[in-house]
Amino acid sequence: MNDGNFSKLTSEGERKNIEFKENLNSETHLLTERKQQLASQMKYRLEKGNGEAIYFLGVDDDGHLLGLEKRKMDETIHVLSELASEISAKIIDITTEQAPKGEVAKVVINRLQNNKTDHLLIGVAGHVDHGKSTLVGTLTTGSLDTGTGSSRIFLDIQKHEIERGLSADLSFAVYGFSKGKTKRIKNPLNKREKAVLVEKCDKLVSFVDTVGHEPWLRTTIRGIVGQKLSHGLLVVAAEQGPTHITREHLGIILAMELPVIVVITKIDMVSPERIETVRQEVFDLLKLVGRIPYLIKNIEDADFLTEHMNHHLVPVIKASPVSGEGLELLDQIFSRIKIPSHVEDSKKPFLMYIDKIYSVIGVGTVVSGTIRQGTVKKGEKLILGPLNSGNFVPVNVKTIEMHHYRKESANVGDVVGISITGVEMNEIKRGMIICHHDYNPRAVREFDADVAILVHPTTIKKGYECITHIETIAETTCFKPIEQEYLSAGDTGTIRMRFKYHPFAIKEGQKLIFREGKSKGFGTVTRLASES
Repeated sequence: MNDGNFSKLTSEGERKNIEFKENLNSETHLLTERKQQLASQMKYRLEKGNGEAIYFLGVDDDGHLLGLEKRKMDETIHVLSELASEISAKIIDITTEQAPKGEVAKVVINRLQNNKTDHLLIGVAGHVDHGKSTLVGTLTTGSLDTGTGSSRIFLDIQKHEIERGLSADLSFAVYGFSKGKTKRIKNPLNKREKAVLVEKCDKLVSFVDTVGHEPWLRTTIRGIVGQKLSHGLLVVAAEQGPTHITREHLGIILAMELPVIVVITKIDMVSPERIETVRQEVFDLLKLVGRIPYLIKNIEDADFLTEHMNHHLVPVIKASPVSGEGLELLDQIFSRIKIPSHVEDSKKPFLMYIDKIYSVIGVGTVVSGTIRQGTVKKGEKLILGPLNSGNFVPVNVKTIEMHHYRKESANVGDVVGISITGVEMNEIKRGMIICHHDYNPRAVREFDADVAILVHPTTIKKGYECITHIETIAETTCFKPIEQEYLSAGDTGTIRMRFKYHPFAIKEGQKLIFREGKSKGFGTVTRLASES
């Protein structure tokens, strides 16, 4: 197989995860001391490459392509394979090119992946300045806050960092557990540290940190509706208590039928009496929406609740990122909480709704999102769309990353960035899907939905327009009530909905939320009415 570009790649010298070897032999390089030295060197290259190392064989230290005759090349590759197995890695790809003395090989080595890693994806919601980002920053780093929101800086920077790398940091923050022990990141801005965490943990907790400002409700809805979340985490500040934004975010979480955890933050800033008042307000709010609040006071409470937690039982925890109170209880809950079963979804054809699209130098076009079903593998052929025409186009998977950790494959529930070829970046839009051909997607413009109107100042009649959110789709839709002439606040009914500008790939049973000004409602897709 001819790569045709080895000279260009080797002319820049050894760097980061790229190393040159003229030749290797068993007698010399597999002796105990030398083997350990070379294995350590390979481990360093893997760390620099976030789980991937590239070796050029038959190349001297200056990057000149010399080549090896077949017998020597076979032995060199054998030695490299033995070194890889020493550090739980493997050769995943070999390409060759002719040189003066034989062949030069480009060998790609990846860490062996722990495919048994559980992944808990938590959507964090709540009013602005109630301490969402500070809480998550403290949880994931273990560094207590100074009282000025210092730990939130990691999350603020990460939202811009996403544009500069392949990894799909939609979740912006991650920590995890290995055999029940908490594993945190000292510096969440260090990509290599993040990749090592993903490799070491048998359970990961990723946070989607949403926006608390009312004008940015669209972004909050996308964070909750657009990901395959396991749970919702609602943050309420003890100084202010539940607000209309708190109620709105809780409504979105419940509309998506997610189990919810409530954290009362900033308890270090108010009196015990005020904390008790807010606790009662939170309990009253949860009871109002048909949920059973349960105050977590100790580890035994946390263990009991995680054993019995369901959509109706809601743990409430009092916490302070400044004093550290309540953080151990949250760790215990996240450590013990059961991951939703994805067994059935994992057997289905691969599907991911695209949330972000960007270009990375040296990598190309990257699409990111949360895998809804199935498994995707490096090198696979997929389809992407629908385009405005309603067509789906073939694409190839080049690489897959999760939290800067290079993976050979990714499964349902993983948040990933996938680099692809076969389509121009300007043709891809948020809300499109990337999937296996067997998924048999259909481009849809019109569909029926059973809806409930939460808030609306007047009536919803034929011709009413609003933004509808389904998965990562956020599109203007036109309404037409089917069963009655109009709908108003508190009503339920069936509505014919039409995407105004573009077709999208949707299916029956998907949840939706719609909004326009102060008008809001939710529902479920019941029938696809027509193709585009």
